[in-house]
Amino acid sequence: MSSATSTPASSTFADLGVPAALVATLTDAGITSPFPIQSATLPDSLSGRDVLGRGRTGSGKTYAFVLPLLSRLAATPRKARPGRPRALVLAPTRELASQIEAAMAPLAAAVGLRTVTIFGGVGAGPQIAALKRGVDVVIACPGRLADHVQHHHADLGEVEITVLDEADHMADLGFLPVVRRLMDGTPAKGQRMLFSATLDGGVDVLVKRFLHDPVTHSVDSAQSPVTKMTHHVLHVSKEGRVPVLAELTAAPGKTIVFTRTKHGAKALARQLNARGVPAVELHGNLAQNARTRNLTAFGDGTADTLVATDIAARGIHVDDVSLVVHADPPVEHKAYLHRSGRTARAGNEGTVITLMLDAQVSDVRDLTRKAGIKPTITRTQPGDALISTLAPGERTYVAEKDRPAPVAPQQQGRGGGGGRSSGGGRSRRTGGGQQSGGGSAQRSSSSRSGSSQRSGAPKGGSSAGGRSGRRGGSGSTTVYSSTSSHSAASFSGSRRSR
Repeated sequence: MSSATSTPASSTFADLGVPAALVATLTDAGITSPFPIQSATLPDSLSGRDVLGRGRTGSGKTYAFVLPLLSRLAATPRKARPGRPRALVLAPTRELASQIEAAMAPLAAAVGLRTVTIFGGVGAGPQIAALKRGVDVVIACPGRLADHVQHHHADLGEVEITVLDEADHMADLGFLPVVRRLMDGTPAKGQRMLFSATLDGGVDVLVKRFLHDPVTHSVDSAQSPVTKMTHHVLHVSKEGRVPVLAELTAAPGKTIVFTRTKHGAKALARQLNARGVPAVELHGNLAQNARTRNLTAFGDGTADTLVATDIAARGIHVDDVSLVVHADPPVEHKAYLHRSGRTARAGNEGTVITLMLDAQVSDVRDLTRKAGIKPTITRTQPGDALISTLAPGERTYVAEKDRPAPVAPQQQGRGGGGGRSSGGGRSRRTGGGQQSGGGSAQRSSSSRSGSSQRSGAPKGGSSAGGRSGRRGGSGSTTVYSSTSSHSAASFSGSRRSR
């Protein structure tokens, strides 16, 4: 195995050998300069070498494998055969698979390639139909794809390029046995690319078994500090925890709040909504349509607060997340780093805050030490000026009298937390402009220091009825409800211009 360190970024993707059609599509999307991991890996991956890329979350790994994969398939065009894809991308969660597809879609369209996402939590019929029609690239979570292979809907015997994304997270979720079975079904002579934040444990087993003389590019490690990310620990009382959190999340800008459990995420989202902070939840007990709907609401600004378990700690990208709050400190330092990596992405600034109770002082001290972080620790109570310093801007709450009546709970599904029952069944010949896949974020110009405010329900706003947002005609409002079956409140609000 050969290795390399990061190299200076080339001026353009064209300099690295990316075909003109793909460069033009990237330019149309405003992407003109490669990130370091892209500059480091593209010369090798475009030439067909096996690549092992290590870099922390948010370092630009998706385009580092999407571009060479599409470039190499397009260089030898042929009609995709029914059930026999030419390339395979494996991802640990449904949300990550959807976001990879969203990034790939306009590029695949530019070179005339078909893609499909495969994961559980949705009907298998559309996925089977797409496979029968023939697709070039399958983007999948391991479990559902293994089902399709077992039932002879998919055959991996003609896969030319295989990518494992977030390989360490797949190991953490227990996917390695099924990943090995799927990889065994691909031709040994095919190109393999593996991207991971860490290369320990089970990931190293995959590397030794499936990659042939790979070149390793370590742009940074999971512990590499992000210079534009600041870390704070707020020492709060048990009674002050939720009020402090409400003050933080009521400030302008997008916030992700992490909890340890699915029940905790549901309960905390309910508490924030009851305090007038529009919040949606994301965890494994939600049906796939609810997970997608909540991520969309968070991405488009209908709700600026997402309360999530570690299902959102890896791979999920939403533009302009300026604050991450660990409402429950994670158990281990890797989770802290991956959670925190939802902010300060792509060169932007971000703030990370951990709420710490008296009983958690020792655990948080050990956690931050292992993560290589030296946070500022402050004992805090509701109303302290520090809260406005960390999350600046005018707070706006949705008054109880303006909130719509609670609505029927959305359907929730069992399992699937972390994508264990893998994923989504969209299939199409990609075309037109960039299409977002379940949970992919739309670009937003908001920032935490901006003057935008959280909007509450408009006076006389319609009552939230039904399961999803409704839009009327001119001057219409978006109506959204908490997915909790015990939701104390749902909210409606005008869709803000950011």
